Amino acid sequence: MKYRRLQTDVLILGSGGAGLFAALHAHAADPSLSVTVAVKGLLGKSGCTRMVQGGYNVALAEGDSVERHFMDTIEGSKWLADQELAWTLVEQAVVRIRELENELGCFFDRNPDGTVHQKAFAGQTFDRTVHKGDLTGIEIINRLAEQVWARGIGRLEEHRAIELVRTADGSAIAGVLMIDIRNGEYVFVQAKAVLLATGGGPTMYKYHTPSGDKSCDGLAMALRAGLSLRDMEMVQFHPTGLLAGSGTRMTGTVLEEGLRGAGGYLLDGSGARFMAHYDARGERATRDIVSRSIFTEMRAGRTSPNGGVYIEMSHLGPDNVRRQFKGMVERCADCGFDLAGGRVEVVPTAHYLMGGVAFRPDCSTALIGLFAAGEDTGGVHGANRLGGNGVANSTVFGGIAGDTMAAWVGRNGGWREPDEATIRQSITAHEAPFQHAPGSIEAIREELFACMWEDAGILRSAQGLRRAQARLSELDAELARTGVPADDRTFNVSWHEWLNLKSLIDVSRAITVSALARENSRGAHFREDFPEVGDLETSTFTVVRRNGAELQVSHEPVHFSKVRPGQSLI
Repeated sequence: MKYRRLQTDVLILGSGGAGLFAALHAHAADPSLSVTVAVKGLLGKSGCTRMVQGGYNVALAEGDSVERHFMDTIEGSKWLADQELAWTLVEQAVVRIRELENELGCFFDRNPDGTVHQKAFAGQTFDRTVHKGDLTGIEIINRLAEQVWARGIGRLEEHRAIELVRTADGSAIAGVLMIDIRNGEYVFVQAKAVLLATGGGPTMYKYHTPSGDKSCDGLAMALRAGLSLRDMEMVQFHPTGLLAGSGTRMTGTVLEEGLRGAGGYLLDGSGARFMAHYDARGERATRDIVSRSIFTEMRAGRTSPNGGVYIEMSHLGPDNVRRQFKGMVERCADCGFDLAGGRVEVVPTAHYLMGGVAFRPDCSTALIGLFAAGEDTGGVHGANRLGGNGVANSTVFGGIAGDTMAAWVGRNGGWREPDEATIRQSITAHEAPFQHAPGSIEAIREELFACMWEDAGILRSAQGLRRAQARLSELDAELARTGVPADDRTFNVSWHEWLNLKSLIDVSRAITVSALARENSRGAHFREDFPEVGDLETSTFTVVRRNGAELQVSHEPVHFSKVRPGQSLI
């Protein structure tokens, strides 16, 4: 039960766009504060923001407007987004993109006249996606990491957060319990303010885009801490994940949205285009529609050799494709595909969680001292995230969180003592794998992949969701009986894979219970037994919360604070 104890004024969990922006803003707002970034991997080398290819949505060009971006976001959300959060996103994206360029040194692609180039992304009425080729995330994270290093902000690298620890009376957060992955020791970091910005990462599905270390740890911790999660049934599948066969981790990685935005074709196994049968916008329909269309083609057997469909770009000119999508062409070439001149197999791939912790526009949550930003939060995107709104979400709300936390710490003073019982109980729970004989974690993971892909994925029904719930309970029990080697805790990969799987099963249960509760179809959530959208005027969002060992779901009305269905700000 031994653990080390550290202190910091502001503790930031995660080093993606949200976490690093929060660190920079908190430091700038009050340089006297100690600010520490804790990350499961290495700062600047992990997280989903670094993997962003497509770009950053922002209303900059003549003819575009914040109002137009807002309406695209709300309509894309199927009227489920929190409108105050969505307005904050689109309004502050204009501020943040200037900050990225002028203060942090990001170089984005430009037009011949010197203006920022903005490309087309699906589901939007204006070409507003700012980018650095097709490797936008690397540009943003490299510049953010440089600035964090230059300012001497504290870093706890290779430290895994495992528990949000409340005070003894439960009224506020006191800090976070972690595991130092380098030696297996437990560390409690006491903090005046904590930011949850670990990112989502729906890697519980057979095909997924995030790296394997992304395992929804933040959401699992939030559930255990008694926080409410909203919109958890809303799992976004990117329509075009690379399908390179079962023997490579490259399968599932994204072939970016700009390919379809630029005019790429989707073809069935016989080489025929099919998207016009599903939506008048064809390949430029929103991600949910394109993913369902591809899945329907797959289920009908009209597939490519590996069971997906094709994307084709050659009609746009191979040289043009190589120039415009250099990163994508190279990624495909690494797997033996010619994106510029041939066809590449693709499959819908789990990409993003629209759901997450309920939070306010200033990034505060229901737990005093805990703030949240980025993919750990819910409400910004509603039922469907527009491509390009994700990295905008992380950077916008990350900066807001940093400002808010610095001001909040200045007003609210000192550290709070943790509930020692919670720390002891958490250590006991995380020691559990060492008490059993080692087993096959990989086999449980494969079963989880199949369960979620088949019964809680792109097309859903009550029968399938109930089957998924039963299987998740079985997998949870099986994992509890499965141990890991205890001889060496230094970079004990098996232990951390066990912990990853536990988080994924916990969050998968939240997804399935929320999906079963929503008896209509909105955006990323499609019920074959309830295919109708339902009445937009009486829209509700789901809220899931842990009550003992059970998850309880409720429905809360959407507040149309700026515009109602059928109306527009344009």
